[in-house]
Amino acid sequence: MEKPAVLVTGGALRLGAAFSQAFADAGWHVVIHFRSSGEEAEALAARLPSAQTVKADLAEDDAAEALVRQLATQLADWRCLVNSAAVFAPDEVTALDPETFAKAMEVNARAPAMLAQSYLAHARAHSGRRVIQVTDQKLANPNPDFFSYTMSKHALAATIPMLAMGAARSEDRVYGLAPGAILASHDQSEDEAERSHLLNLRRRRTTPADVARAAVMLAGGDLTSGETLFVDSGQHLLSQPRDVIYLEREGAR
Repeated sequence: MEKPAVLVTGGALRLGAAFSQAFADAGWHVVIHFRSSGEEAEALAARLPSAQTVKADLAEDDAAEALVRQLATQLADWRCLVNSAAVFAPDEVTALDPETFAKAMEVNARAPAMLAQSYLAHARAHSGRRVIQVTDQKLANPNPDFFSYTMSKHALAATIPMLAMGAARSEDRVYGLAPGAILASHDQSEDEAERSHLLNLRRRRTTPADVARAAVMLAGGDLTSGETLFVDSGQHLLSQPRDVIYLEREGAR
């Protein structure tokens, strides 16, 4: 296969699907990972010029290692890993929910860390390899909502400089990509999302395509390893006391 390959975890839906589409548009072979969205993954792969699908439950202990080892034998130029799969469930800063916490840490932090470790140990590429850990603008603009989710994204962010220093070769790069509010999430209606996603410095709704184009740029570029790029219309430069879901409902404009 002449095309460079990228694995996009959670690549069938929402932001993951935007990553898959953007890499395909840029001439990459796209491996679309899914857990339960098999129909959507197959439909997306059928629309792309060069794509395949893989199924794995990343919450399982050995799933990340098995997935990487499987693909490492198939892909001769596996140039990028985009860790996009995530869970986003509410719990309270005053009352952490153990089940929500365990799931968030398994899927949002442990799985992408293990995928990155295994990828950097086993993947073959014709040039430097790229790991892109999808985090969140909440790293710089925290609020008390979605407590376990936010902790898991901080844990994921901690892997970026450590992997860059201790697991990557000199030609490899490990990056963070931190989106802001993009799509309707949790229990939002589309109308609520349209209003709440303007709560940033530019008063502009960041799109999935904005974030996906940034990922393609990172995958093909040579920026300093270990850094995080925010794509959020300036949301991370604010200090917001609550998630924008609730700020909008409380009348923030």
